[in-house]
Amino acid sequence: MNAPAEALVIKQHLIDPEICIRCNTCESICPVKAITHDSNNYVVDAEICNLCMDCISPCPTGSIDNWRTMPRVRAYSLEEQLGWESLPAELSPEQLAEAGVEPGTQVEAVPQATPLSAAVSGEAVFNSAAYGAVLPPWSAAHAYTNLYGPKASEKTLKATVAGNVRVTEVGKDYDTHHIVLDFGTMPFPVLEGQSIAIVPPGVDANGRAHHPRQYSIASPRNGERPGYNNLSLTIKRVLEDHQGNPVRGVASNYMCDLQVGDEVQVIGPFGASFLMPNHPKSHIVMICTGTGSAPMRAMTEWRRRLRSSGKFEGGKLMLFFGARTKEELPYFGPLQSLPKDFIDISFAFSRTPGQPKRYVQDTMRERAADLAALLSDPNAFFYVCGLKAMEEGVVLALKDIAQGAGLNWETTGASLKREGRLHLETY
Repeated sequence: MNAPAEALVIKQHLIDPEICIRCNTCESICPVKAITHDSNNYVVDAEICNLCMDCISPCPTGSIDNWRTMPRVRAYSLEEQLGWESLPAELSPEQLAEAGVEPGTQVEAVPQATPLSAAVSGEAVFNSAAYGAVLPPWSAAHAYTNLYGPKASEKTLKATVAGNVRVTEVGKDYDTHHIVLDFGTMPFPVLEGQSIAIVPPGVDANGRAHHPRQYSIASPRNGERPGYNNLSLTIKRVLEDHQGNPVRGVASNYMCDLQVGDEVQVIGPFGASFLMPNHPKSHIVMICTGTGSAPMRAMTEWRRRLRSSGKFEGGKLMLFFGARTKEELPYFGPLQSLPKDFIDISFAFSRTPGQPKRYVQDTMRERAADLAALLSDPNAFFYVCGLKAMEEGVVLALKDIAQGAGLNWETTGASLKREGRLHLETY
């Protein structure tokens, strides 16, 4: 005899709003589009989630790894989750009994999930995130993560602002800042490709403490200033949302307005897969837009320092860098002064007056012969960082380049993911 529907029990997948740094990793990687968000929380739809676990290991904080035993008919709705400030407690045996769940009732192994094709109006879509690696390159250094947390009960950390300079030529409305944070004697080991989160002071319009904001580290492992316990961030002042509506970004404006000597609360570091290879002969292809250049700057500078020591023979270094105009491109001047035999740079500008729009995928296709050779080389690693909108175009460009060179994309794409060679970090 089948159990009544109200007695069916599921393990509901939930995201801890106190730990989540709203980095969008889980939503971007979920293959069935079960994860969504608003300005407050990231949440999981119990009607869609099929417990595939694809989102678990890429989460930088572990906030995604939470579960509650729930009667299916009482599963927490999206509306409930979006309003949470903390996770609800696990239901007690008495509460489960009140809901009609008898002791010993088995948990459903996998809820019935809405297939991806149904979730997107009956049409299958190209899921670029399916090709992103969750494992680091085999030669990457060991990454330390989650040393400092956001809660008062955890180990917390204050950093001192050691520098704050603008690195774009445009006016205040779109200025991007290079900010140096010093940790003094407090241990804070980081690697190129990792990130930290900043906790803005104060509360939001609803009286809640501001959520931490995540930023990629823009300096190499031995510091923005070599031998010092510091790091740098690349932060663009946010004055409008992705739809073009006026909004004053809480953390970006707070950070861009900081003065030398100010203190900020830092949590992290985060990230154990978007790491550069240490193997001397490895090739690195960096594809980014705007402030997505931060981890690329870190990797480039580490390679530059190794090269200047005369003790390192590096492989090819390629950079595909996009922005609306060259005036809005961070570090444009310093990039142009790097030796051509050290780094191969291609710029793409989408809003240059009188010129056709060009995006990073356009410049990649122009360099198809070079990229095809690197796609076939097990010592070549690809890094993509920037706005979420760029991700599909870049991966589709790699697919087209591979197929144009006679490579089987499904085989090539699978090897890029399996061998930790294609890393996607978009937001």
